[in-house]
Formats: sequence, structure tokens, C-alpha cells
Amino acid sequence: MAKILNVYHLEKSYSSGSKNLKVLQDINFEVEEQKTFAIVGPSGSGKTTLLGLCAGLDSPDSGSITLCGSELSNLDEDERALLRNKHIGFVFQDFQLLSTLTALENVAVPLELQGDKKALKIGKELLEKVGLGDRIHHYPSQLSGGEQQRVALARAFSTKPSILFADEPTGNLDAETGEKVEELLFDLNRESGTTLIIVTHDIELANKTQHILRLKGGKIVENREKQVQ
Repeated sequence: MAKILNVYHLEKSYSSGSKNLKVLQDINFEVEEQKTFAIVGPSGSGKTTLLGLCAGLDSPDSGSITLCGSELSNLDEDERALLRNKHIGFVFQDFQLLSTLTALENVAVPLELQGDKKALKIGKELLEKVGLGDRIHHYPSQLSGGEQQRVALARAFSTKPSILFADEPTGNLDAETGEKVEELLFDLNRESGTTLIIVTHDIELANKTQHILRLKGGKIVENREKQVQ
């Protein structure tokens, strides 16, 4: 299976007052196409920083990241944005829906930006798939947290991304709602053949993936493939 993400000797620091805070040290790993992959670790271990670097939202101090065949350091900001629009989906802990748009409009936005004339039709089909066919004209404020995250899932998969980054996708949800969202996330992912990378501190969620990368203090302390039943 081809590799969709290659990370080599990644280093990242931030300045904090007069101190230099090393967030990631010598990070090396690869992700195969269509695999489910979890990045786990305690708060402050560098998980979200690593996700941002892998998605080209930030640049490392040193090391290299190749995403969907492109070496990110060779791309300018516009080229990276183009790569994200074409190949990448995102799901965030706080949903990040546009409050002035309905559920349907939120899902259709990425497709409309790509010039897809069937944006609303595809959006409606996806919302029906996540169980929100009767809520398509509701605004985010009229939806529960679980419903908002289901809209976010539909939006993330609307452009059929090659790879989807999910940052604590159930972090703001109660256990029962979180479980339903997880189920949908894996179902949609399986159906679309997308590579899924989940950043989480939830070990139960991580154990549902095929590969676990564990961070502690900005370093990899575990990197293992596992058999999913």
C-alpha cells in the first residue's frame, strides 16, 4: 500500500518569553493510504501541533513532511491551501460550523468553493446519511452538540478527501453521543476509502484504529500497528 503521509525528523519549538519551548523532537512515522491512525498522548504532549504540521497549517523548524505526494516545505501558502482544498478534510472538537449558514449550506460550502454544481444535492444526501435529513434548514444554534458534529462530519466527507484529520472529534460530547459520532466517522471513512488520522486522549477511541502513535513530552514513545477486530 502506498504511503499518503511521510514525516521525517520533525522538530518544532515555540518562544515563550525568553525561553525556547521544544514541542516536538525528532518525530518520524509514515501512514499508509486508507488506514485509520491515532495520535495519542496527554495534554501538552504535542498532538495538536503535530496535526497542524502534517496538514500544512504550520511549518516545522526542521525535518520534512510529504503529504499526498507533495513535500510541504516546497509549497508556498497558496499551494498548500490548494492541496488542502483538494485532498484534505478536517473535523474539530468545537465543530467550527458557520453560524449564519444552515446545516445544508455548511456542508455545501467546500463543494461550492470547488465549483461543484451538485453541492446542495450532495450535501442533502450526506446529511440524510448522518441522520439529519429533517434538520437541513436548521442553523447551528438550533442543533445539539452531537448534531453539530454530525454536520461537521458530513462537511468533512463532502469533497471526498484523500485524508481526514480529526482533532479530538468527540472531546465536547457526552459518552453516548460521542460513541454515535465515532461510529459514523468510521462508517463514512470505510465507505469513502479515506485515510483517517485522529488526534485524541481517549484510548478507547484510539483502540478502534489500525495504528497508534503515542507522544509524551514531544517525543514518540510508541509507534505500533495493531489488528482491528
